[in-house]
Amino acid sequence: MNSTITEPEPQKAAAIRFSLDGGNGIPIYRQIIQQIEYAILSERIRPGDRLPTIRSLAVELKTNPNTIAKAYGELEIRGVLETQVGSGTYVSDKASHLGDAVSAERLNRKIREVLGRFIQEMKDLGVEGEELITLVKNYGGENQTVPLPGGRGFNNEEENDK
Repeated sequence: MNSTITEPEPQKAAAIRFSLDGGNGIPIYRQIIQQIEYAILSERIRPGDRLPTIRSLAVELKTNPNTIAKAYGELEIRGVLETQVGSGTYVSDKASHLGDAVSAERLNRKIREVLGRFIQEMKDLGVEGEELITLVKNYGGENQTVPLPGGRGFNNEEENDK
């Protein structure tokens, strides 16, 4: 009987879009940890998914490779990631506990916390109710002017502060 052995296809690196803010007071490596954990909680990445290499992620994020290594290392200590020498860094099977019901509640709680802060900050800026809904609906990304009802507007470059 003849049988063909096929090599498993190499796994693509998981697609996580990192968004780092050097001015928010949170160390970059902590932001990376948080975003990987959020990606696991929201099931955008799953156990077995390969993460970008330290070098490629450092280039992409324009940060020191040691920063990426520190984040990956801490997640490895927690059992969230595992590194296979010569193969890459993967989301651990142990990370599946992040997707359980308790973690779903953690994700829900975190969403409520972030949303609450956002709404409070908008109120502090004088943006409430329908105006806030319009702002969110019309927001299209970085460096875009966001029209506000009443003829006000702002953009991420704060041109109106000049």
